[in-house]
Amino acid sequence: MNRLATSQSPYLLQHADNPVDWWPWTPEAFAEAKERGVPVLLSVGYAACHWCHVMAHESFEDEGTAAFLNAHFVCVKVDREERPDVDAVYMEAVQAATGQGGWPMTVFLTPDAEPFYFGTYFPPAPRHGMPSFRQVLEGVRVAWEDRREEVADVAARITRDLAGRGLRYDAPRVPGGEEMGAALLGLTREFDAVRGGFGGAPKFPPSMVLEFLLRHHARTGSQGALQMAEATCEAMARGGIYDQLGGGFARYSVDAEWIVPHFEKMLYDNALLCRVYAHLWRATGSEAARRVALETADFMVRELGTEQGGFASALDADSDDGTGTPHEGAYYVWTPAQLAEVLGEEDGELAARVFGVTEEGTFERGASVLRLPDPDGELTDADRLASVRERLLAARELRPRPARDEKVVTAWNGLAVAALAETGAYFARPDLVAAATAAAGLLASVHTENADGTDTAGEGERAGAARLVRTSRDGAAGGSAGVLEDYGDAAEGYLTLYAVTGAPEWLERAGALLETVLTRFVGEDGTLFDTADDAERLIRRPQDPTDNAVPSGWSAATGALLSYAAYTGSARHREAAERALGIVRELAGRVPRFVGWGLSVAEALLDGPREVAIVGDSSHAGTDELHRTALLSTAPGAVVALGGPGETDVPLLRGRDLVEGRAAAYVCRGFVCDAPTVDASVLESLLRAV
Repeated sequence: MNRLATSQSPYLLQHADNPVDWWPWTPEAFAEAKERGVPVLLSVGYAACHWCHVMAHESFEDEGTAAFLNAHFVCVKVDREERPDVDAVYMEAVQAATGQGGWPMTVFLTPDAEPFYFGTYFPPAPRHGMPSFRQVLEGVRVAWEDRREEVADVAARITRDLAGRGLRYDAPRVPGGEEMGAALLGLTREFDAVRGGFGGAPKFPPSMVLEFLLRHHARTGSQGALQMAEATCEAMARGGIYDQLGGGFARYSVDAEWIVPHFEKMLYDNALLCRVYAHLWRATGSEAARRVALETADFMVRELGTEQGGFASALDADSDDGTGTPHEGAYYVWTPAQLAEVLGEEDGELAARVFGVTEEGTFERGASVLRLPDPDGELTDADRLASVRERLLAARELRPRPARDEKVVTAWNGLAVAALAETGAYFARPDLVAAATAAAGLLASVHTENADGTDTAGEGERAGAARLVRTSRDGAAGGSAGVLEDYGDAAEGYLTLYAVTGAPEWLERAGALLETVLTRFVGEDGTLFDTADDAERLIRRPQDPTDNAVPSGWSAATGALLSYAAYTGSARHREAAERALGIVRELAGRVPRFVGWGLSVAEALLDGPREVAIVGDSSHAGTDELHRTALLSTAPGAVVALGGPGETDVPLLRGRDLVEGRAAAYVCRGFVCDAPTVDASVLESLLRAV
């Protein structure tokens, strides 16, 4: 029975034709396991996951393996991007049991959804000390049939351990300068001074840590923080992790030198890095940072934009190499002969030299990933190099393209809205602001359950609260409830779009989402949960304040709460943010790499954040200049309100007027306000953090 055929998830649809009798994650699947008296095989992955494809080809498409699975298990397939709560709960169990995690994730459960055996990728034959998948399946079958009581005891013990892992802290205190200094010291110890980034291989883009470093530099003047950010951004932009032809970043580098990426391109990485490079330009004026920010923004719009105005989740790592066989990176890599074929002998040699393409290759089968290994290579005539890039990009467009995950994820689109709105504002690109507005509109209409303006507040909620769904596809909302990161990142996107456009709708929508955060996601002690209190009950309610590839829901929501409090003067929102920041105080000195966004929010709190009201509209002299000056401030987390005289919808603008008929800027910080100014240079000095 093909139960996955009607799914919205591209990952589940990839498995719809498997001979495995897959079920989606539903109560009916577990009821079936209970009725048959068999365990559940839970397989979790995502559409752009290379090793998920490999295991699918090797095992789930194999008739013999499928027959064994169908006879002895109920098989459940989950898209981790659609159900991050399910993924988080069982990934925690995998990591606790094996010391590592990753995807595909393979977990064996009792019919009560209690885990008892774990793994990730299993090969079709024993390899590198790993058992084959068939050996694992046979071992689990024997244990289930012959030692059922022992298996049940193990599952119950693991479940109790997971259920007892909730975070608790009493009377949390906000982090101060001492904790920020400890975090910087910890990052300095892990910094790769030769190659940029932190730690060794594999190297992931440290997007949120970079944001913290830029904010810390802005607040304190620390040159060390700025140098780490600059060096890392330069190394990534020169490396193979960055697409030197089409812009945009791959998910991570398999080596410590940023040479060879894992080629899948994720929306969230590119949204976060677009914003980081835009902020680096804002801090330093770096032309290279400006170029990368704009190229990354254009990549998102061009390659990931959907017809409905949102952004698709990812591009696959694999694509057809021209022979009908999918290979990782086939779309992106080049040999010297291929360069010469497209460019001619002379320009082909130039491209090979500039982009580090060798006869031996830096990747597989003698091919190389394009990068900029030699700074002197850029001394080549700029027009000639631009022509080389254009011709190579045009030739690459003729290759079979990587598949695209069409799923639109709320949280990641919120990140994209923030990045595109700011990048468009900084670099006078109204088309990027329009793209951000369109994506926000999709979130507001399709992803918001009370998009028609009706009050859907449930018990315990205040009027005006809004509920989110996690995903959509082709303009149709998915069936999974939004999680905390969806609320936090969407609110962050709305607040940023309000700062850029001055349209009060986005501030109001952010407030509706944060009302739901306060009523549905906050525990009695001020800690935050990843799922709402009325969400589907799993074996534990997930709760993780640490950042991974994206800001944790905890830190994303905290940042949005703090910004909203600055706009509205709400003590309730600020106090919630301060309580939640207590966890950053505890983690800053121990694991700063994994609380980068929390540290960034803490920097905003330490700086105020600054509250800037620009009173004026297009008819008043100086409005645009004051507004742009405010947006370009590096003061950490500064909020910017824009509106005409007499504006009452936005608390930060109320009671403020023009000055002698001209647009005026009002700056407040820590309950103290400066005198209004009509002079952009004065405003710039008022917003200087150090």
